[in-house]
Amino acid sequence: MTRQQGRTLLEMLIALAIAAILLCGALPAGHKLLQRQQLRTAVTDLHAALDLARSLAIARGSVVVVAPHAGGWEQGWTVFADYDGDGRPGPGDETIIEQGALADGIHIRMQFTGSTAQRYIAYNSAGRSCRADKSQTARWGTLTMEAGEQQYLVRINMLGRARVCDPRKEGSTCTG
Repeated sequence: MTRQQGRTLLEMLIALAIAAILLCGALPAGHKLLQRQQLRTAVTDLHAALDLARSLAIARGSVVVVAPHAGGWEQGWTVFADYDGDGRPGPGDETIIEQGALADGIHIRMQFTGSTAQRYIAYNSAGRSCRADKSQTARWGTLTMEAGEQQYLVRINMLGRARVCDPRKEGSTCTG
């Protein structure tokens, strides 16, 4: 009589239980990894939109704006040539690109010089960040992007240059 090689049902159930326990331990870490990657993607997309708007404003010699969608920055944004100077995309403006809504859990706060009612970032023909209706009035500030414990700052200086920094890694050089 030959002996068969194999596993018993009990051995398979024990192996399955151990795998389930290990998987449950890995899920929270996997969720944080996914959330961190989604935030990095959103930061990269916004930074690219700002660079595009600045470049196009210089190339066209006119104001180009990055404005959040109606529900706020988390709902996405539009890059457009703002011909009427209102800081909002409209029928007379030229839409260049639109970004869709960000992943759940990503939040964006905006803190800029000037009026808090102006929820957009505009660039004039010199590539400086400005008001949409007064292209010579400089605006600068920070967009704070957060997801869970992770945070990035998109800092725009007086010249309109945007840079991304991580306050946890860069400390005062990022927040100062």
